[in-house]
Amino acid sequence: MPEIGDQLRETRMRNRIDITEVEAATKIRAKYLRALENEEWDLLPGPTFVKTFLRTYADYLGLDARNLVEEYKARYERPAVQELTPFGSLGGRRARPRRALLAPWMAVIVGVIALVAALYLLGTWGGDPDEQEAGRPAATPTPTAAPAGDGQDEPERKRPARKTAVRLQIQPTGPVSVCLENGDGEPLIANLTLESGQDSETFKGKRFRVSFGTGAAVMRIDGKDYPVSEAAPVGYEVRAGARPRMLADEARPDCSA
Repeated sequence: MPEIGDQLRETRMRNRIDITEVEAATKIRAKYLRALENEEWDLLPGPTFVKTFLRTYADYLGLDARNLVEEYKARYERPAVQELTPFGSLGGRRARPRRALLAPWMAVIVGVIALVAALYLLGTWGGDPDEQEAGRPAATPTPTAAPAGDGQDEPERKRPARKTAVRLQIQPTGPVSVCLENGDGEPLIANLTLESGQDSETFKGKRFRVSFGTGAAVMRIDGKDYPVSEAAPVGYEVRAGARPRMLADEARPDCSA
């Protein structure tokens, strides 16, 4: 089968028709008529115009316009349709799942954003008044804890922990030689041997030093009992607010003054 352009050209030339005559009769510009005869489809505006020009030109020459248009479609338009049709169908198929997938995801995202915004508002706007109200009572006791009255009571409460005096009593559990001196080194019990049941009087002072010939005694310090070490002779230093401290041999009192 002859080419489309060849059929147009040969028919025109056989009928001795000039291209300008065709242009005047069909109102199709001469350059487009030549493009049809040369099958230079790229020079034409587009497939729709190609088919329109081709049908008009074929009718003018007395050719089967429908046959030429169908031949053009079969040769040149079908590949484009085959390529575009799957693309459109695939594009449609892809677009639909995307919309279907995006719809629930967008709903989830919007829900999460709304939840976060609600929590933020509750935590920020709803929490500030509580924090301010909670902060006011916290600020109120601060000045009340600072007045001079409270400051004066505080040392009184801490006085038991900061004792300046200690009470000491010697309670023999058997025969024991005792030497007790006050902080100035004055003897209070000068090497006396006390028997079980012969508790000494209760002495009060800032510091004491005491030595025992045996371990048969208990030191009662501020109401607490501290047994004397059996590794006698032994000496102790007793201070206010502290446990009795064992003395070195050379530091033990001897009540010689």
